Amino acid sequence: MRIVLVHGAWADGSCWAGVIRRLQAAGHDVIAAQLPHTSLADNVAKLRHVLSLKSEPTVLAAHSYGGQVITALGPDTPNVVALVYVAGFGLDEGESIGGLLAQGPPTPAIGALQIDDKGFAWLPEDGVLQFFAPDVDPVEARVMCAVQQPLALATLDDVMTAPAWKAFPTWFAVAQHDQVIPPDAERLFAQRMGATTVEVDSSHVVMISHPDEIAALIQSAVDAV
Repeated sequence: MRIVLVHGAWADGSCWAGVIRRLQAAGHDVIAAQLPHTSLADNVAKLRHVLSLKSEPTVLAAHSYGGQVITALGPDTPNVVALVYVAGFGLDEGESIGGLLAQGPPTPAIGALQIDDKGFAWLPEDGVLQFFAPDVDPVEARVMCAVQQPLALATLDDVMTAPAWKAFPTWFAVAQHDQVIPPDAERLFAQRMGATTVEVDSSHVVMISHPDEIAALIQSAVDAV
C-alpha cells in the first residue's frame, strides 16, 4: 500500500517527518508531496502528478489546507482508496475556506497572518510559537517557521466542487486545542463525512506533536482498505 502525505499552509513536506519514519518502519511506501500553494488548481495539479508516478492503491493523508487539496481532487481519482484528514479542511460543494472563517471571529493564527505585496500570507515566528505549534519544542518550531510555504491569500476564496470525501472512506483526527481551524469545525467536517474519528490533545500541528497517534490512524485506514 502506498501512502501519500499532503502538507498544509505555512509548512512543507518535512512536517510529516515523524509520521514518515513510523510508516516506513512498518514497511510502507511513503511520499510527501511538496505543494506550491500558488493556487488550488496548481496544488491539485501537483498532487495529481505525484499520484500518477505509481499505479498501486494509495491512501491519502492531509493536514490543514492540504485537506482542501485532497478534497478538490473530486471523485475521479484513480488509485486512491482512502482519505485521512489531520486537523484538515473537509469542505462540501459550494463552500470556501474564506466563507467558513467569516462565520466567526478569526482564530488566533489567522489573526496573526502577514500578507506580502504578492498576496501571500505568512505566519510570523510569534504566531508559529503561540498559535500554530505551541506544543512543539520551540527550537523545532522556529525551524518550521523558517521553512514555511506561504499560502496565496486568494486560495481562501476558491469554492469547492464535488468533494472527494463523498467517494472514499475517510478518517479524521481532530486537534482539540487547534488555534487555526476551530475544533468544532473539524468535528463538523468529520461528522458529515461519516469519518472514523479520533480526538487528540494537541495543537494544530498534531502530526508533529503526536506522530504516534497520526501514524496509527493512517495505519488503521490502510488496514481497513
